[in-house]
Amino acid sequence: MSNEIIEVKHSKLNMASYGFGKYLVEFLNMAFGAWAYFFYESEIGLESWIVGLGFIIFALWNMFNDPLLGHLTNRPFKFTKKLGRRFPWVIMGGIPYIACYILIFMPPEVNPVTDAWILFAWFVFTTCLFDTFGSLYWVNFSAIYPEKFRSLEERRTATGLQTVVGILGIACGSIIPPILIDFGFPQTYIIQGGAVIIFCFIGLGLSIPGCREDQVTIDRYLDKYEEQPTRDSFFKSLKIAFKQKNFIVFLISYTLYQSLTIIITGSLAFVVRFVLLEEASAVLFPSVGFLLGSLFFIPLWIKLAHKSNDNRKILLIAGVALTCCTFPLIFVDNLITSFLVLFIWGLAFGGFWTMIWPVFADVIDESIAITGTRSEGVYTGIQAFFGRLAFLNQALVFSIVHIATGFQEGAATQDALATWGIQMHFSLIPMLFIGIAMLIFWKWYDLTPEKVKINREKIQEHGL
Repeated sequence: MSNEIIEVKHSKLNMASYGFGKYLVEFLNMAFGAWAYFFYESEIGLESWIVGLGFIIFALWNMFNDPLLGHLTNRPFKFTKKLGRRFPWVIMGGIPYIACYILIFMPPEVNPVTDAWILFAWFVFTTCLFDTFGSLYWVNFSAIYPEKFRSLEERRTATGLQTVVGILGIACGSIIPPILIDFGFPQTYIIQGGAVIIFCFIGLGLSIPGCREDQVTIDRYLDKYEEQPTRDSFFKSLKIAFKQKNFIVFLISYTLYQSLTIIITGSLAFVVRFVLLEEASAVLFPSVGFLLGSLFFIPLWIKLAHKSNDNRKILLIAGVALTCCTFPLIFVDNLITSFLVLFIWGLAFGGFWTMIWPVFADVIDESIAITGTRSEGVYTGIQAFFGRLAFLNQALVFSIVHIATGFQEGAATQDALATWGIQMHFSLIPMLFIGIAMLIFWKWYDLTPEKVKINREKIQEHGL
C-alpha cells in the first residue's frame, strides 16, 4: 500500500456546515451554563451546597463517561464502511443530547427544604443523562476535525468558519432563553427549554453535510485499522496519551480556559438580577456586547494566524489579552457598562476561541507522529472530560463564595456582601484561572512551527 496521502479539498460551505455542529454545542453549553445552576439555587431555592454537590457529581461522571465513550467508538462497526466512522455517533448522540436539555428544568414540584434530596436526585439524573449523550456527540464531532481537514490552511479556514457559526450558537443561547424567562416564575424555564430544542434540531440538521466523512477518509482508516496487528486497551491508550507532555499542557490550559468561560457564563444571570437589579431579558445587553466584540475581531485573529503560521504564538497573544480584559468585568454596574466591558472582553475571547482547535489539532498530529496510530477518539474523550471539569470548578467557586458571603437561596434580592461575592466570581476568580493557564502554556508548550512541520512529515511517512 502506498504511503501517499490523498487530501480531499472541502468547500467553505461544507466547512460552515461542519461549524453548525459547533453551533449546537455552544448553544446548549451557553443555555445550560447560564441557567441550570441559577435555576436550582435562585428559582427553586435549593441550598447552595446541595446544588454545588450535584454539579460536582455531574462533573465527575465525566471521569468515565468521556474517555470511555471515546475509546469504545474508536473502532469500526458494521455501519462504518457505508456511513463513516464518526458521523453515525454524531447523530445517535446529538438527537437525545438536545432532547434531554428540557428535562433539567422539569423537576418534581416538591418543597426545596423538606424534599431537597428529591430535587438533588432529579438534578443529578437529568444532568448526567444530558452529559452522556453530549459526550457521545462531542467526542465524535471533535474527532472529525483533524481527520477530515488535513492541511494547516484548511484547518485554519475551517476553524474561522466554525468559530463564526459557533458564535451564532452562543448568540442564540444568550438571547433566546432570557427573552422567554421571567425571574420568579420557574415554569418559564420549561418554555425556554422547548425553544432551545427547536433551534438546536435545526442546527443539527444543517451540520449533517459537514459532519459526513469522505469515502477516502473512511477507506484509509479501515485499511490502516486492518494493518494493525494488535489493538491497544483503553487503559494503555490513556497511558500513552498522558506521556505526551504537550497534550498534558494543553489539557491544563484548556480546562482553566473552560473554567473561565463557564464561570463567567454562569455568573451573568446572578449579575443581572442581583447586581444590576434588572429582569432576565437584560442579559441581552452584556451578551450582545460580547458577541459583537468576538465577531468583529475574528477575521483579524485568522489573518494573524495565517501570517505568522504559528498557532502557539497567536494563542498566547489572545490568552494574555483575555486575562487583561477579564479584570474590568468587576466594574460592571449598569447595562451600558455591561455592554461596553463585555464587548472588549469578546474581542480577546474570540481570538482564544479561534486558535484553541488548531492548537489541539497540532497536539493530535504529534501523537500520531509518535505512535504511528490514530486515536482521536481517546484524545477528544480525555479533552472533553477535562473541559467538563470546568463545571466542577464552577460548582466549587459558586458554592464556596455564596456560602461565605451569605447568599440567600430563593430570595429576590441579596445584601451588599453577597453581591460583592457575585462580582468576584464574575471577574477576579476567572481572571486567575486564565492567567495561570497562560503561564503554564508559555512555559511548557513547545510545538513551534518547525516541530509541527516535522510531525506532519512523519504522518506522511506513516501513510496516515
